[in-house]
Amino acid sequence: MTTGRFTPEATRLDDAARAGWLYYVAGNTQDEIARKLGVSRQSAQRLVAMAVSEKLVKVRLDHPIARCMDLALSVQQKYGLTQCEVVPSDPEAPDLLTGIAIAAASELERVLKSDERKIISLGTGRSLKATVEQLPRMSCPQHIVVSRLGNMMSDGSASPFNATIQLAERIGAPHYPYPLPVLAHDSDELTTMKSQEAVRNTIALCERADLSLVGIGQMDMTAPLHVDGFVDNAEMQELADAGAVGEITSWVYDAQGRIIDCAFNRRVASAPLPRAEDRPVVAIASGEAKLPAIRAALLGGLVNGLITSEATAERLLAR
Repeated sequence: MTTGRFTPEATRLDDAARAGWLYYVAGNTQDEIARKLGVSRQSAQRLVAMAVSEKLVKVRLDHPIARCMDLALSVQQKYGLTQCEVVPSDPEAPDLLTGIAIAAASELERVLKSDERKIISLGTGRSLKATVEQLPRMSCPQHIVVSRLGNMMSDGSASPFNATIQLAERIGAPHYPYPLPVLAHDSDELTTMKSQEAVRNTIALCERADLSLVGIGQMDMTAPLHVDGFVDNAEMQELADAGAVGEITSWVYDAQGRIIDCAFNRRVASAPLPRAEDRPVVAIASGEAKLPAIRAALLGGLVNGLITSEATAERLLAR
């Protein structure tokens, strides 16, 4: 007997939701949707129309696609997460960021709708910036936005991927930028810098954050830390020799999600990574290049939530 979401009607809605996502989020034409879903152009047109008529498509895709739900539950159980959301992948662009950013913006919006004061702490990177861009403008003066790391590039310029100020402006909330560079010259300088009252206050806010959203960076020659000039070739090799596979807010960790005791981490000025078992720490990350870093962060409990793509979730479950 066929029941639940495996009925023909549920399958049709799944197909419509998938077509709606490909059309409205990924920007595919109906011909491209037909080819990717293996249906006729007329069927693709009907599926897109159904996505609208069934109110699956508003600004965000409301229909929970069955396969993505199953993947999310499997990832959550395998890695002991408190939450996981998986968004559909475009077969020809499996690491497209738009859908992930929309899902992350939905989670952020849910927290921001609280009348009680919430502290939102943010990492940096393309995924965080894209998330804030998907958030509707809101009036939330009761909340606080705080950055978990500095906004200064290696040459002294401001990072284009720091989302703290942008989020604060979008919701009309006070914000606390992290008043230090990403790296100190040495551990002694770092101790002195962290003794400043403004730094202590910002770190205390990060510790009490009701929601922390972070990106995950890979550790190879395409790593943001290397591309942005924070780590040169020699230090990248040293970190590789030490077993580095990923970084979160510049804290470098190994394949088991353990923060590495090394010269680089002793210079990191970012707020300490939160204890993920205490408060929501949600990573927004996807992509084959990031897979070892994402897996390690989940294994080590550096985060307890994940918003990712269908393709990445499948890879996380593959072993």
